[in-house]
Formats: sequence, C-alpha cells, structure tokens
Amino acid sequence: MKKSLLTTILAGNMLAARAQAPALATFPVGTATVTVSELTPGLATLWELVWGPDNFIWATERAGRISRINPSTGAVLPLLTIADVTQNNESGLLGMALHPDFATQPYVYVVYNYTEEGTLKEKLVRLTYAAAAGTLGAPLVLLGGIVATTNHSGSRLLILPDRTILMTTGDALQASEAQNRASLNGKILRLNLDGSIPADNPTPGSYVYTLGHRNPQGLVQLANSRIYSSEHGPSNDDEINKIERGRNYGWPAVEGLCNLPAEAAFCAANNVRAPLTTWTPTIAPAALKYYDHPAIPGWRGSLLVAALGGKRLVQMPLDAAGAAITARNEFLTDFGRLRSLCVSPDGRVYVGTSNRDGRGIPAASDDRILVLENRAYMPTANRNAAAVKFDIFPNPAHQQANLTLPAPGAHVTICDMLGRRLREQSVAGLTATLDLAGLPPGRYLVAVATAAGTATKPLSVE
Repeated sequence: MKKSLLTTILAGNMLAARAQAPALATFPVGTATVTVSELTPGLATLWELVWGPDNFIWATERAGRISRINPSTGAVLPLLTIADVTQNNESGLLGMALHPDFATQPYVYVVYNYTEEGTLKEKLVRLTYAAAAGTLGAPLVLLGGIVATTNHSGSRLLILPDRTILMTTGDALQASEAQNRASLNGKILRLNLDGSIPADNPTPGSYVYTLGHRNPQGLVQLANSRIYSSEHGPSNDDEINKIERGRNYGWPAVEGLCNLPAEAAFCAANNVRAPLTTWTPTIAPAALKYYDHPAIPGWRGSLLVAALGGKRLVQMPLDAAGAAITARNEFLTDFGRLRSLCVSPDGRVYVGTSNRDGRGIPAASDDRILVLENRAYMPTANRNAAAVKFDIFPNPAHQQANLTLPAPGAHVTICDMLGRRLREQSVAGLTATLDLAGLPPGRYLVAVATAAGTATKPLSVE
C-alpha cells in the first residue's frame, strides 16, 4: 500500500471519532455547509499549528510550551516548555516546522525570543523528538543573536523541498533596518537545515532571501513551488505578498502598493515586488495556508489567512498563474483574534484563537483550537471501505491473529496509532495469519487493501 494512501486512511480513522462534536456555528461555502466546533480549549496565546506526520497537531504557545494534540480527542500531550523563552507583549515562542524526513530525522525547528545580558534577542533552534519518551530535547542553535524588541519579531518558518528553511523576521521597530542588507531584521532569511548559508542565496555569504518587510507573520508554499507571505502594515496597508528570490518588498519606503510618486520611483529603482492585495484599515493577517481539498469545494485553489485585529478568516482565491487574488471572502467572525492555521489530509481546517495575548477579550474556553469541516464530505477511501469486509480473530490477540479476506491478492498492513507501518504482507488467498510476536501490548490498526478499496479495523494486542 502506498504510504500516502495509508496516511489518509489512518487520519480518517483518528478523526472520525469527533465528527459529531457539538456545533458552535455553521456557514455556507458554495453548496457546502461548513460546521465549526471546538477541539481543544484552555490554551494560552496559541501561536503555531502544524499537522504532523504522526497525524497529530503540533502546537506552540507563546510562553514556551510545545505540545502534540490528538485530533480525535483534543487531548494535549506536552513535549517541552522551553526555559529561556522571554514572553513580553508580542515576544515569546513563535513559529515551528517539522523536518520533511521526520521518520529518520525527527527534528523540530522553532524560533523564539530570549534575553541575553539584559537584551531581548531572537534565535532559530533545532530540537530532537524522542517518540518513545514523548519529549523534545538536544537543542541546537542554528542562528541566534538577532536584534529583537517586544514588537515586530515575525516569525514563521517554512521548510522548502530543497531542504532549506525560510524564516521571517520583523523590523524590531527599527524600520530602516528592513532596507539594510547587512541586518537580519525586516527580512525573509534562508538557511540550510544545519544553520549554514546556502551557496545559491541571492547574495553570497548572506542569509537574506528577501528584504523590505515590516512584520511578516504568515508563510506558505504551494505544490507548484510558489511562495506567499502575509505581513502587518502600520495603520494601513496590510499585505499578502508573492515571495520571489532576491526581491525587495518596499518597507519603509513603500506602504502597500507602489501608488504614490515617491513610492513608484523607489519601486522602479529597487526591484520592489508589489503585494497581491492590501487592507486599509488593517486586519493584522497572521497564519497563511493554501486550501485545495475537495472537502470544501468552494475554497479550492485559495489562500486562507487568520486575522488578529480583523478577527476573521479570509479566503482568497488565486488565479491560474498564482499572480492575482480574485476575491476576498470573510468567515469565522465571532471567535475573536485568530492567529494560527493548519489543514489536515482529509480537508479539515484547524484555527487557533489568540484572545489571551493581551489584546483580546477571552471567552471562558480561550485560547482554543476550532475545527472547520464539511460533515457531509466522505473521502473516496472511506466510501470504498464498505466494499472491503474482513474479519480479525481473536481480537484481542496474543502472538498471532487470523484474517478472513474478501478477495485474493490483498495487501495487509499493521500500523501503530501514529500511522507507522510495523508489519505488512501480501496474501494470495482468502485467509492469512498475522504474526504479532514482538509487538508491545496496545492498540493497533490493520489495513486491508484490495482492488475494490481499502478498509481498516482496530486490533488489540495483549
């Protein structure tokens, strides 16, 4: 069975248990109805949400805690509280990214503010995940000493397919530094995953990938390699930008579009890339994700941005070339400040509120993770599962279990509840014996794939 199919099936099984969580709101998107429900309450200034390769949500909170969150139960499994995080106003633990080859390189990258000799700074750190212990440790500083203040620190992380990492930085309230190529502030930086400078960066020996940013807090790459960011303006001209190698994004000489005489002259002389869209009054756009899943057809081919000051989720369809935003549609306006987003393999959108960040009015359950889903949608793999009926006995089992299969030629896989494949075999006939020797007692999933589709069933090992 292909890993991608298995991952989708396992995600569907894990998430099915909460499909009927109480609805907090509904809204139409085209012909679909999107239901809003609560997954996890009681968090504190949620900053980042990442859908992990284990089909859990990985989260950061600004005070320094990193957790894994079960998407079927909402349970929070703390991994680490970083001791040297400095939380003050906008500063603290910010963005996070997981290594694309997590199974063999279980690295977690985080960016946060810290205090050194009485001065606030920012650094990028790599942590190592120990799955058996459920902990993070072995911190390795990849880039540190970045100038910071309690405002305008950024910072989102994005790992690219070439195994380099992009890191956004704010101007640290020193606007002119955004145009200073020797400064790391007001930039998007590009590093190798060991912290070194890529040889093909725009300027040899420099981390700077793009410049002229005020406070970029969203970063996403599409499957076609196009990169987009969201950026806070002053009291005008929040931006969504298409990020291109080596380009200048104007700040502070340009606010938003190159539409004033002085701005037009600066843009022409400095290779400035104008934003795709702007907001005045500002909405403080934060996390930025791309949605292209059939679960909510009306959102396909769109950027989604979570807004803090605007207290809304904005859906922005892209044109075919990815060079223009063709509309701006607003949703989720009753839950306060929104900062973080992630999208699951089955098309659910997870939204993190930020009402306990000192600028919101928290509800009793804030901060919390909300789930946006089309409950009428059923993935193809689940629809086909009805045609694949099989039995496992005994269940619970000890050293072995027996299968009766619906058709010859099935492929059988045993996985743990994190989606990791432990045993697999191809079966020529209609029965099979599963060797369970060496598997620790616990709960597993057995997946059976045939020409008609794939189905899974739980298996308990005692």
